[in-house]
Amino acid sequence: MFVNTSWRFLRPDAEYIWHNEKVVNKLRWYYDVMLNRKPAKFLICRKVGFKDGNLSNYSLDELFNIHESLSKEFKSLFNDVKKGKLSFNEFMRLEEPKVTYLDVKVGIAKELIKSCRLCEWRCSVNRYEGKVGVCRLATTTYVASYFLHIGEEAPLVPSGTIFYGSCNFRCVFCQNYDISQVRPFGGVKVNARELALMQKYLRQEGARNINHVGGEPTPNIPIILESLKYLDANVPQLWNSNMYLTTESLKLLLDVIDIWLPDFKYGNNSCAQRLSKVVNYFDVVGRNHRMISLNEDPIIIRHLVMPNHIECCTKPVLEWIARNCSNALVNIMDQYRPEYLVLSNKEEYRDIARRPTDDELKEAYEYARKLGIDFEDVSK
Repeated sequence: MFVNTSWRFLRPDAEYIWHNEKVVNKLRWYYDVMLNRKPAKFLICRKVGFKDGNLSNYSLDELFNIHESLSKEFKSLFNDVKKGKLSFNEFMRLEEPKVTYLDVKVGIAKELIKSCRLCEWRCSVNRYEGKVGVCRLATTTYVASYFLHIGEEAPLVPSGTIFYGSCNFRCVFCQNYDISQVRPFGGVKVNARELALMQKYLRQEGARNINHVGGEPTPNIPIILESLKYLDANVPQLWNSNMYLTTESLKLLLDVIDIWLPDFKYGNNSCAQRLSKVVNYFDVVGRNHRMISLNEDPIIIRHLVMPNHIECCTKPVLEWIARNCSNALVNIMDQYRPEYLVLSNKEEYRDIARRPTDDELKEAYEYARKLGIDFEDVSK
């Protein structure tokens, strides 16, 4: 099997990052799955079974009750694997039930889009009838591109990145506006089996993870979960998201995702509503980050430093992380640049119509150090 290793010449930090004991400890589960020492969570889901072979007999509420029961079985098996009570080879020899915990997750996800509440817009449209909400997607998933990404944080490189079309945000400065806003249905249509083949190919090429991103992956949760039924490669699943998803969606993902790469852009609801056109941002995204932290999952939080938003956004976000997500690595990002609508409406968005200054970035870094946040190993 050919494995692409050319990335090593471009990102040597992606190799020596794993000599950092703190990073290894914070990302331990992801690290072990990446090296094939442990099975990815989706494979563990496939070893947990439900006796009844016909899930269509159950209502959505009943499916969630089944899900809660199977989650307990999952956690027991997961802990055995995580603590080394069950070796990788012993785990792989376990029988795969006819109907699995993953099947239940897929069933719930497909029910949720009949009155869609995958994200916190809770549009309640029946996407099976071709109706669309804010994300503008019915039931078709569009992949704009997929490739080995060497521009992500060092522990993730090379990342098997899958860019999905469309988004449930309307960020006026979006750098991926071509696939999220302008041409959300570009790329190729994929079904679950095709998406699984993409993931297998990326792993064979040397991907350390499968990076579900966009646009925004949340509207595509049903097909992403279904693809994992057919994926016959052990590879960590990474969720790269604006994190504006419902608790129902997050519960479906918590026992599937091996490492999280969430955004935490705004320190208040008003900036989010003005610049990304979403409501209750801080409350929703804070809630979801807290759920991930309580689950003790590996997580790298991204915070994009924007000009003139140090006091209203950067400092409150960093304070929140220090209080609630002490297990996180944090990427304090300096990549903001005015794009998309900001370029054509510089007067309306004059506060963000430039790049952040060195002084603004220095202030953000110094504040993070003061709070004791682990950011220097993954920030770029």
